[in-house]
Amino acid sequence: MHMRNKTIRHLSLVLALMLFAGVLAACNNGSGGSTQGSEQGGTSENKGEKVTLQFYMLGDAPKDLPVIESEINKLAEADLNVNVKFNYTSWTDWDQKYKLLLSSGQPIDLIFTADWTFYQSYAKKGAFLPLDEMLPTAAPALKAHVPDDMWNAVKINDKIYTVPSTWIEYVTEGIAYREDLREKYNLPKPESLETLEAYLEGIKANEPNMIPIADSNANHTHGIRQLTSKLVNTAGQLPYGLDIMYDSPSTVTSYWGSAQHLEDLKTYKRWMDKGFFPKNVLNVKDTSNSLLQNGKAAVVLSGENPNKFNADVIKVQSTHPDWKLAYFPYPNAKGFAQPVHPIHNGFAIPRSSKNPEKALAFYEKLVTDKRYNWLTEYGVEGKNFEVDNGYYKMVGDAQTNGFPREGMNGWAWRNPEFMLYDKTFDDVLTMFEDLDKIKKPDIYTGFAEDWTPYQAEKAALEQVEKQYLYPLNVGLVADVEAGLNTFMEKAKQAGLEKIQAEYTKQWQEYLKSTGIQ
Repeated sequence: MHMRNKTIRHLSLVLALMLFAGVLAACNNGSGGSTQGSEQGGTSENKGEKVTLQFYMLGDAPKDLPVIESEINKLAEADLNVNVKFNYTSWTDWDQKYKLLLSSGQPIDLIFTADWTFYQSYAKKGAFLPLDEMLPTAAPALKAHVPDDMWNAVKINDKIYTVPSTWIEYVTEGIAYREDLREKYNLPKPESLETLEAYLEGIKANEPNMIPIADSNANHTHGIRQLTSKLVNTAGQLPYGLDIMYDSPSTVTSYWGSAQHLEDLKTYKRWMDKGFFPKNVLNVKDTSNSLLQNGKAAVVLSGENPNKFNADVIKVQSTHPDWKLAYFPYPNAKGFAQPVHPIHNGFAIPRSSKNPEKALAFYEKLVTDKRYNWLTEYGVEGKNFEVDNGYYKMVGDAQTNGFPREGMNGWAWRNPEFMLYDKTFDDVLTMFEDLDKIKKPDIYTGFAEDWTPYQAEKAALEQVEKQYLYPLNVGLVADVEAGLNTFMEKAKQAGLEKIQAEYTKQWQEYLKSTGIQ
């Protein structure tokens, strides 16, 4: 993940939640539910009436998606008597679109879930159908494919609401940067705040037409916190300006308004003055990865996990083989890492689905049938990719190939038995082995926040954050201390203290229930 693109998630929820409540009522009275799905969908043995499934994924669709969709529909129609329409949100304002998809009542049969899309909270609120009873009949092979401990790990209130990916990886983030430029200008490796700033200064001095930092919309702040503290690992920033350190999880403090917060904001002001951000950084629509890949920027600080970094390497090597990228994992600075939690990549069936059992049967095919899996992960063999000595090899380059590796963002339906790796992925596997040496249990991802007690204050706070904090995060406020005081005043008026107190209460109840100390 994207992730990346993960930090700007705190947007208005009031309308979405009101609509969502209406949808739940409508679904309970009408189109949703496994009983109806059983009547309409049938099993793979009993194909039933032909339907078109609405499939939603985050991000941007690959150019060759129509070709892949056509090929998949040939298979799915023969096997299940279904067609599938693959839909994408784009990365622009994906979080708002995601919330609306789950609140508008629009019929959706399959949708991506993750911790960073608030799977736990949406499941707790009833946005998805429970899969427990459907799995043995609609998707028995899928039920058997996923280990029991993973099914148990994604349960919310003792029910399964998502199908987890079974591929074990590390999604802890790090700094991706132009290594060839570092070598060319004899710059330090950006592995601390000090060396990062020195690297950025060197880029600015020697490559004046390049943007040193690719992150837009103030996303870099998450990366800097990961680099300079021992916060629990999350898929994005801890919400509401809170600090929870891994070694003392029951102690929750406010980062917002602290001396450290002020110092960090002064750093960002200095970086803006030095030209590390473009003046329009809050309006940049390009993704940080695209800016890195096309040579417009030198460093990505947030959302860059090892697998995503490898995708950057593949694309850059195909178009600019003389460039080199390098990576510094934040766990190396923090001293600990966690393998991915099963919640991190999954697919759920929203309550608005009209064909839940057929949706689950189709998803079983994506995961367990190699024909479906390769088509949707790598494209058409011979056209989009080749298998070279057991390795994935792109046909053409990133500009000419209409379906790069995992071009549909199919992170959730990866099947370790079928996966093809680019030769460059050997470096990522080596990185995973190094992270294995410092791995610790994930103490955060199982927590399911319930924002019902403060949903109005949460919505108000999101607006305050956008209006007063984002400009501070990118150094656009001349008087940083006065700007921070104004933000804190407005945040408290919006209900910050109530939110932080309730969130802390829920977190500590979770720690108590799980025995985490």
